[in-house]
Amino acid sequence: MGGMILGIDHLNIVVADMARSLEFYCDVLGCTKTKKAHLEGEWIEKIVGLRGVKAHAVFVELPGGGPRIELLHYDAPEGVAVSENGKANTRGLRHFALRVDDIFAVTAKLRAAGIEVWGEPTAVPGGVVKFDEGAGGKTLVYFLDPDGVIVELAEYR
Repeated sequence: MGGMILGIDHLNIVVADMARSLEFYCDVLGCTKTKKAHLEGEWIEKIVGLRGVKAHAVFVELPGGGPRIELLHYDAPEGVAVSENGKANTRGLRHFALRVDDIFAVTAKLRAAGIEVWGEPTAVPGGVVKFDEGAGGKTLVYFLDPDGVIVELAEYR
């Protein structure tokens, strides 16, 4: 029987400055650039519902695998940054989480790169979320990428 969701293919982040975002995702977070594409013409206009699209995309893959991240820069039509999107309680898709093996080390790396991390890595109190047996606890911290996208780091013990 067809029609089944198989998983998340990729996450899309619209960026203001591709070089800046590639530096952040590749140099700071350790992603690998895999593919790039120029997006223009009727086909992409039909997909995204915009006219006159001229854009370029670069796909990056996380060091530990998982869904790819598509960094997308629109030359036309130019989008806007909405400051409310950088707040955790704004409605809609608000953040994505990266699973890490050492949240304190990754947080230190982010801070060394000049990234403002929201507070300190904090353990989720026992009983808030029931994890699989033997999974232990979970520690989280939030920060913003260069375009104001909220990113969460998650470490399971």
